Amino acid sequence: MRRYLVPTIVLAAIGLSLGCLFRYIFNQADEGSVANYLRSGLHGTGLALTGWAVHLYFTSRSSAWVRRWPLIVELLIRSAVMAIVVAAAAIGLEAILYQHGIGERWLLGDYPKIIILTFVFTTLVGAIYELVRLVGSRVLLNVILGRYRRPTREERVLLFLDLVGSTSLAEQMGELRVQELLTRFFFDIDEAITSHGGEVHAYVGDEVIVTWRVSAKPENRTIDCFFAIRDKIAARADWYRREFGLVPEFRAGLHAGPVVISQCGDSRREVAYFGDTMNVAARLQAHCKDASRTLLVSGDLFRLLRPGPELVVEALGSTLLRGRVAPVEVFAIDRHFGRSPP
Repeated sequence: MRRYLVPTIVLAAIGLSLGCLFRYIFNQADEGSVANYLRSGLHGTGLALTGWAVHLYFTSRSSAWVRRWPLIVELLIRSAVMAIVVAAAAIGLEAILYQHGIGERWLLGDYPKIIILTFVFTTLVGAIYELVRLVGSRVLLNVILGRYRRPTREERVLLFLDLVGSTSLAEQMGELRVQELLTRFFFDIDEAITSHGGEVHAYVGDEVIVTWRVSAKPENRTIDCFFAIRDKIAARADWYRREFGLVPEFRAGLHAGPVVISQCGDSRREVAYFGDTMNVAARLQAHCKDASRTLLVSGDLFRLLRPGPELVVEALGSTLLRGRVAPVEVFAIDRHFGRSPP
C-alpha cells in the first residue's frame, strides 16, 4: 500500500547507511574496499527491511491472533519472532553477499553485534511507528515543532461520520459485541481515509472525526473519501453478515471553515479542535437522520468542490440546525450509481 512506501524507502536508506557505518567502525582498514562497503550496505538494508516486514505483520489483520493475548505475552511473542527472523536473515545475507561463506570470526565477532544493533534499531522504529499511529504523523510533527503550544487558527475541512443505530445494536448484540463491530469498522475504513489525504482526529464512541487542511485545489477528495468508505464496507458486506449478522450503515456531515487548534492538558496532553466549524459539522451529521440522507455538505464546503457528473447534488436550502441560531446552507450529495438507502 502507498502509505507504507515512504517509510519503507526511508528505512532502506537508513539500513544502507548503518551497514556502511558498521563496516567503517568495526572492520579492519584493509577491508575497506568499495565492494565490501556495498556488501555491508546491502546487508544493513536487508536487515532493516526484514525487521520492518516483521513489524508490519504484527500490525496487520493477519496477526489478530496474537492481540487476543495479554500485552506482555504479545510483546514476548513479537520480540522472539523478531529475534529469530533477524538472526536467520543475517546469516542468509552473509552467505549470499560474501563468497568466502560464514566464518568463525564473523559468527563470534560481527554476528552478535549485528543482531544487537538490528534488534535495537527495529525496536526503536517500531516504537516510533506505534507513536505515529497513536497520535498521527502530522500531529506528532506539529507537536515536536511546537506549532500548537499556543492556539492556532487554521482553515480545515471536517468530516463527522457516525454509525447508524449503535444504541439499538448495543441492546440487541451487547456492548462488547458492538465494540468489536466498531473496532473492525474503524480498521476497515482507515485506508480509505489515509489514501484520500485525511487525518483521523478522534474516535468518539461510534463516531470518527476526520480532518483535512483546506488547499488551493478543489476539495473533491473529501467527498471521494466518503464514497470510498462506502465502497469498502460494501465490498466486505458478506464478511460483516457472517461475523455480525449485519452490514454497518453510517451517515456523515462535511463542513469547511476556521478551526482553533491547541495543545490541552498536562498529565495527558491532547491536540484539541475548537470553534463553530466543529459544531456545524457535528450538527450536519446529526441532521442526516431528519433529512433522510447519508451525506450532507455545508454551502461553505460545497463552494470549494468541483462536483463531477457521477454525483447527484440536491440543494436543501438554508437549514436551521439543532442548537444554532443562524441557518446553514445544506446540500445532499450522492452518486448516480450504487446509491445507498437513507
